[in-house]
Amino acid sequence: MAAKQPANIRPSRRTFLKWSAIAGSTTGLVACSTPSPYSPDKNGKLVANGTGRTDVDKTVWSACTVNCGSRCPVRLQVKDGRVVRVLPDNTGNDELGSQQVRACPRGRAIRHRIYNPDRLKKPMKRKPGTKRGDGQWVEISWKQALDEIAEKMKALKAKYGNECFYIQYGTGVLGSTMACSWPPEASPMARMLSLYGGYLDHYSDYSTTNITQAYPYFYGEWVAGNSFDDAANSKLQVMFGNNPLETRMSGGGQTFVTQATKRKSGVKTIVIDPRYSETSVALGDEWVALRPGTDAALIAGMIYVMVEENLHDQAFLDKYCVGFDEAHMPEGAPKDASYLSYLQGKGKDKTVKTPEWAARITGVPAADIRRLAREIATAKPCTINQGWGPQRHANGEGIARAVFLLACVTGNVGIKGGGTGGREGGKSLPITQTFNTEVANPSEKIISVFSWLDAIDHGPKMDTFNAGVGVKPEPGVRALKVPVDDNGNPTNTKLEVPIKAVFAYGSNSTVNQTGDNNKSVEILQDDTKCELIVTCDIMHTVSARYSDYLLPGTSTSEESDYHHGESATPMAYGIVSQQAIKPLYECKSIFDICTELADRLGVKDKFTGGKTREQWLKEIVETGREEDPTLPTYEEWKKVGIVRRNAGSDIPLEDFRKDPAANPLSTPSGKIEIYSQRLENMAKKWTFGDFRPRLAGDELCPIPAHLATWEGAEDAAKNKKYPLQVIGHHFKARTHSSYGNVDWLKEAHIQTVWMNPQDAEERGIKNDDLVFIYNERGTLRLPAKVTTRIVPGTISVPQGAWYDPKPASEVTPPAGANPKKPVDVAGSVNTLTSLHPTPIAKGMGVHTILAQVVKA
Repeated sequence: MAAKQPANIRPSRRTFLKWSAIAGSTTGLVACSTPSPYSPDKNGKLVANGTGRTDVDKTVWSACTVNCGSRCPVRLQVKDGRVVRVLPDNTGNDELGSQQVRACPRGRAIRHRIYNPDRLKKPMKRKPGTKRGDGQWVEISWKQALDEIAEKMKALKAKYGNECFYIQYGTGVLGSTMACSWPPEASPMARMLSLYGGYLDHYSDYSTTNITQAYPYFYGEWVAGNSFDDAANSKLQVMFGNNPLETRMSGGGQTFVTQATKRKSGVKTIVIDPRYSETSVALGDEWVALRPGTDAALIAGMIYVMVEENLHDQAFLDKYCVGFDEAHMPEGAPKDASYLSYLQGKGKDKTVKTPEWAARITGVPAADIRRLAREIATAKPCTINQGWGPQRHANGEGIARAVFLLACVTGNVGIKGGGTGGREGGKSLPITQTFNTEVANPSEKIISVFSWLDAIDHGPKMDTFNAGVGVKPEPGVRALKVPVDDNGNPTNTKLEVPIKAVFAYGSNSTVNQTGDNNKSVEILQDDTKCELIVTCDIMHTVSARYSDYLLPGTSTSEESDYHHGESATPMAYGIVSQQAIKPLYECKSIFDICTELADRLGVKDKFTGGKTREQWLKEIVETGREEDPTLPTYEEWKKVGIVRRNAGSDIPLEDFRKDPAANPLSTPSGKIEIYSQRLENMAKKWTFGDFRPRLAGDELCPIPAHLATWEGAEDAAKNKKYPLQVIGHHFKARTHSSYGNVDWLKEAHIQTVWMNPQDAEERGIKNDDLVFIYNERGTLRLPAKVTTRIVPGTISVPQGAWYDPKPASEVTPPAGANPKKPVDVAGSVNTLTSLHPTPIAKGMGVHTILAQVVKA
């Protein structure tokens, strides 16, 4: 008989240490603050002057695989079957293109993920008669778990068809190959479900939903910015909401590259951001503090000045672009619909976009807007890039396109020292994930990554025009493909059934990382809607809490894999990790779990392809050697751990700039589309009010105009109940929610709410005071960080904290807060955010929030 778990299944640290047999000596534990074992030689090269512990049984290469945008090797020292020390990369040097890839404090704390009290240890099912989230579980065998899951899948398929199956977005194991958790088609779960008849897919990702959907209507497809090292060729670097020194802290990633480039070239850097980020501190020569969600207004004010003073690159706009002025509009476009007409007040709003107009919206003084316009326009060349924070607003698609536009107006696209206005690009090794990509999903339907809760709640009401339902794009394309008729008009695609089964692997996005935690829980607790939620993870995450079955997976240290590196630098690199320790407890790899489930579904032989996990891994590495024979074999790679190639700087659209006729873009015109006729056509059929009210800013705009939105800057200025804008910045303590339960990191980086002294003083709040942050959707309780590093009228809550709601019986909410909502004492910003989607992408607008703060 299966043992029953108590209501709170998370063990104390003492119990955990006893269970995992590591309660003995802690010698060999190293804090992140210990001195580096590397020092420069007389030539400035980094050399190893220490090899860690000498009493270990082995030292093997492994990796940190979470979704920060880098991928870092670590060397795990093992003694008596347990990892006792974590060492960084000891190869490479300090030259761009061959640099060391040093793990940041998160990767160096990986031991505290491996041996964490929250590790899932045995398969469990939700106790019958309890609700998701009650925390009551029954331990069961692997056989019972997989038998029951398979039987439920068969029943759901018979009743609803394969469209009812959904693979949850999750990037906790993004940096692996055989254990990859995203994109869906690259995961073992996707291969299994595709062989079983398919699943409802999603386009884009939580990081980039809106910019992903902005690209097709501007550049035709995703186009990165120039790699960060190319800024050495620039006279000026302008960064919109780009914060690599906190989001991507590794030595091989953007931190090393940006700092080395700054040190060697000294290029002036302007950071435009509501928060004075670490990137602003370390790289920035000027911080432009604007109100959240107003970037497109700032850009309009600057371009107005450029045109007024003839500082823009009209020749570039004439040759390479469509829609900047009336003389270069597509046939059939409405009169006065160009971007120039918008600036001049000839468009729909009849408002001239002067710097004074922009200043009222952005909070940036008009004189500064004029100065910035002149400086950016006259710096030849100027690199303009954007992070992904600005596009996570209710008008995020327009903001992304506006930054692209600024790069075009200044003529900096496709040249050294310039950029496209996108986020920095980089190089990669030619490794193909053959196991995860050789089987196609038979289902053609696809929804926005942010729409899955809608598809649970009211799926059959969703179609292309009201919810962005589409058909599958080409492989590797994450943007929505909207079918069109012979006249270029969009046609409609409809969901037939709701999502009935959710499969989450390496994901904490079921609750915590999506939006409106309390509403998410409300939808998920009704198991007549979504009837099956299966979570496979290494941790008992917030999302695991709201599942039906929990399957304990293996960590990177318990399996071998290939990890593709990302560095935004001339260096392309890859890591082959080795299994350091045997799987703990009853944990299994996702390959083994899917193999056993595929067996029950009758597709095991097709799933494995007659190969073991290790054989597939070797084949994947061989795909790279076919293109680049100088790459090592799998066995050789295991010994060296990390392999580098200096692949040179990345200059996207360089060929297009040299010859646009021979190298057209994938837009309908083949040119850069500042005005999109497709968006104009889509706007005629797009609807918003079928199952939620249409709010301010819910419109498709064919040009990158500033849109005043629900809970945006303009709304904050007149909202007395919730007068503060809220953003959620990325945090050094974790990557999204990964590492969010690691003790070292939680002690070093305290979860606080950032607020400006002006706003704090008005509320009688001092630094470190405990405060409530609330709106109709929920309430947080956090210490206040009172600092001039945040623009007045705005607060920032580091995103990714693990949602911990307490009922009123435990924590009384403040007067003015919604008394029906619990108080989240962990401070997950998504307790405050909305599930209302953005207009084009139907994506995340979770940086568009209003709230109030009061002293606790």
